[in-house]
Amino acid sequence: MFVRIGNTPRDYAWGSTTAIAALLGTEPSGGPEAELWLGAHPGSPARVLDPTLADGAANLAEWERTSDLPYLLKVLAADGPLSLQAHPSPEQARAGFERENAAGLAADSPDRNYKDPFHKPELIFALSDPFEALCGFRDPAESRAALERLAAAGPGGAVLSGFARTLDGEPGTVLRRATEWLLGEDGDVDLLVAEVVAAARALPDDRDADTVRMLDDAFPGDPGIVLALLLNRATLRPGQVLYLPAGNIHAYLRGLGIELMAASDNVLRGGLTRKRIDVPELVSVLDFSPIRATPLAPEHPADGVEVFRPDVPDFQLSRIELGGDVTFAELSLPGTAIALCTEGTVELTGATDSLVLTRGEAALVTADEGTLSVASGPGTLFVATPNR
Repeated sequence: MFVRIGNTPRDYAWGSTTAIAALLGTEPSGGPEAELWLGAHPGSPARVLDPTLADGAANLAEWERTSDLPYLLKVLAADGPLSLQAHPSPEQARAGFERENAAGLAADSPDRNYKDPFHKPELIFALSDPFEALCGFRDPAESRAALERLAAAGPGGAVLSGFARTLDGEPGTVLRRATEWLLGEDGDVDLLVAEVVAAARALPDDRDADTVRMLDDAFPGDPGIVLALLLNRATLRPGQVLYLPAGNIHAYLRGLGIELMAASDNVLRGGLTRKRIDVPELVSVLDFSPIRATPLAPEHPADGVEVFRPDVPDFQLSRIELGGDVTFAELSLPGTAIALCTEGTVELTGATDSLVLTRGEAALVTADEGTLSVASGPGTLFVATPNR
């Protein structure tokens, strides 16, 4: 079964006023449009545009056949940085949810870290050039070098120089200690942030200084400004994908992309926010192993088809490009799919049904279709499915 779906973009303050409308050919609302949700998540379930095809359900959260949809597909447009955050593993999420239930915390309590017992890995497919993000801890030696460049360029400061020296030692231990101190309540953190910002304002043409200036413009005085210097800054080009597993501290900085994630609300924040930060719980979830923020390599099962397959069963993302010599593609459906056309026109055909999508249109494809054939074009289609 093919069911047309749609939604209204969420108006978070960091959203772009034009990017989603420009991509999908819709009329801008006049305010920020940050995320367009296409899924059954109750926070903003996709509307069913023909309820007669979905047992009268007005949205996907009400339809029994999508009650266990394990992923959420989004169009994301960031005009400024989001909060630093990390997500738990399945085991951490389950234990945390049960622990907070046993403590009697209400489902909507502001003291809750775990809204459900599920993990929340995610990936982002870059559409803009560039799409920029902070992703995972880098080697502390690189962070120390960045801080020393800042110290040399600015008016100087004992706190900045002293903090740089603390980044020597075993990487995991150093990074954990630095994170706990930055997000604690030591009065010297405010002095450190001020010294780092002043130095960054005096250091043009430096990538780390640019990160500091960008974050200070959005969140002046926030300790996450310095924490960001312990992280990789990833610059994605159109078509590249960044995968963010459990324990990865990250923040999208700016850009337009297709985001796909497990359908969970479990977010532990680590700065660049006015919301609550539970430092001990965040630290218990974080992976302090330094990494390189490298794009996820796609599979190429056929001409015009790319499949991005992370190491979790919840989701995989396929992109189908029809045009030129490529006029047909086929995907096996390991479960219920959501398809979004971002360019041109494509014709979808399954075992029992068919549907034409044009730019900006989306559909849910039930698992009983088995295989999804895509023809016509030229056009671009993103397809989210479980990863089985």
